[in-house]
Amino acid sequence: KEQYYSEQHSSLINKAYQTLLNPLSRGLYLLELSGVEPAQETDCDADSAFLMEIMEINEKLAESKNENIIEEIETLIKVKQEELTRELTAAFERDDLQEAKKLLGKMKYFANLEDKLKTKKIPS
Repeated sequence: KEQYYSEQHSSLINKAYQTLLNPLSRGLYLLELSGVEPAQETDCDADSAFLMEIMEINEKLAESKNENIIEEIETLIKVKQEELTRELTAAFERDDLQEAKKLLGKMKYFANLEDKLKTKKIPS
């Protein structure tokens, strides 16, 4: 019985660690704790300039076979994610949950780009 409880607690601790480790999942969890629904894919709060930027990166990624361009895109995504993480931290610090929600929506787009980038980098 004790071993069973130990395994259950270990599982919960690992899940909590994974949630808190990533800025996106951590932010979504903090919104949930505050009773705010996260932005859905259908929410179009993102401005058109941002959506155009995402489309351009997506197109570059889809068309690119050049390793240098893929590395440039990877660096760009990393920089954007760090920038959004800083803005998200500031939004939570000033208790601006609606701004945090918008930023997390943007972070989801970059997380999707990062996933596409990873599959692109895996040799076929």
